[in-house]
Amino acid sequence: MRTSLQVRLSLTLSVAILVVAVVAGAFSFMTAFDEANELQDDVLRQVAALVDRQGLPASGERLDSRPADGDEESRVLVQRLGTVALDRRPVDAGGPLLLPDSLADGLQTQTVDGEKFRVLVRTRPTGERFVVAQESGFRDQIARDGALRTVLPFLVLVPILLVITADLVRKVFRPVTALAAEIDRRQRADPHPVDLTPLPIEVRPFAVAINGLLERVRDSMAAQQRFVADAAHELRSPMTALSLQAERLAQADLEEVAASRLADLRRGIDRSRGLLEQMLALAKAQSEPQATPATASLVRVVTDVLQDLMPLVDAKAIDIGVSAVDDVIVPVSELEATLIVRNLVDNAIRYTPPGGRVDIAIEQREGEGEGEVVFVVRDSGAGLSPDEIQRVFDPFYRVPGSGQPGSGLGLTIVKAVADRHGFRLSASSGASENFPGLSVEVHLATSAAGRYPQNPFPGENS
Repeated sequence: MRTSLQVRLSLTLSVAILVVAVVAGAFSFMTAFDEANELQDDVLRQVAALVDRQGLPASGERLDSRPADGDEESRVLVQRLGTVALDRRPVDAGGPLLLPDSLADGLQTQTVDGEKFRVLVRTRPTGERFVVAQESGFRDQIARDGALRTVLPFLVLVPILLVITADLVRKVFRPVTALAAEIDRRQRADPHPVDLTPLPIEVRPFAVAINGLLERVRDSMAAQQRFVADAAHELRSPMTALSLQAERLAQADLEEVAASRLADLRRGIDRSRGLLEQMLALAKAQSEPQATPATASLVRVVTDVLQDLMPLVDAKAIDIGVSAVDDVIVPVSELEATLIVRNLVDNAIRYTPPGGRVDIAIEQREGEGEGEVVFVVRDSGAGLSPDEIQRVFDPFYRVPGSGQPGSGLGLTIVKAVADRHGFRLSASSGASENFPGLSVEVHLATSAAGRYPQNPFPGENS
């Protein structure tokens, strides 16, 4: 189970706050409750002192401090102790408190007629004894109300404190979250170091370790790219020489068997030269992680690529359909735009059977974002399985059993250029009944539009 340090810290602080709040609230409640009862005991003492000065009521009478329209539970009763009361009415009906004469002086709690009373027994200098009493239920209610008012700030402020704590923890971890998001947004070939300035001291060792790893990755990628570029460059001259020698040999008078083997040799040399050219293009596409500012006319690039590939199209009698919005200027150099278009179209032509169809489209799609154009190439070749779709952009991968010549680097080069510029690239199979083969989409952000007519490809099928 994955755990979040931020969630764990928030929960721990929240539990600690709740425990402290409960303990503090209970202590505050009990303290306030005891103080309220003590204050009400002082009221009884003050009444007793007043009775000492002013004298007791007549024998058998009871003083009741409750107003005529007041709550009977709030009354303070004053009566003699040790006299026989002739009034046998209940206390609530105005009768006297039936207390034993043996009560000791001082504060105590007595039960009369099923009700608890707080009683203060006092003896005057003349020897007369009297009691000052009040119902305990009313006293406890007053004490509870006062105690609850002291706990009320805890009930209001603790939930607010929990929300503030969670928000503070989230803000404290914001640099870490931003660091993770910044690294996640990077392209694969973008290993520049992490900026340590906004990071807290506790996170910097982790970021320093990431920078060390990124530096090692950058060095490894650079060494790999140099090796590929150097190897392809070094092999380029010998392959050119072999090609020239094969052409000269083909001009000689050879027997039929030798001529057939020479033709096989020339085809192998051509495939090797094509592979070297693709390796050089891939090394160039991967050599600069940061894309340089440049623009290119996408429609013009498509026009030039189709002119170059037309002999291959005619040889396989392929029906090419082209549709486009008004011309768009894409933020990529003309060389890189050519790499994308040429490799996608060349791949579609090679894997489309003779007499098949290839569709090229430059579409402005609603909901794709303002100024975003999608370059689409789809063909009527054999469909691909989901596993094959996942691997079509891998270097040197070729669909098993296709029998088509090629290096397996065309779509890899397209992906390398797309990654450099942050273009979204997707592949699928069976886009429609007419195009059951591979369909590749490149989502391009455009910088300008509108210099060519709706169909800028006269003479092409659309």
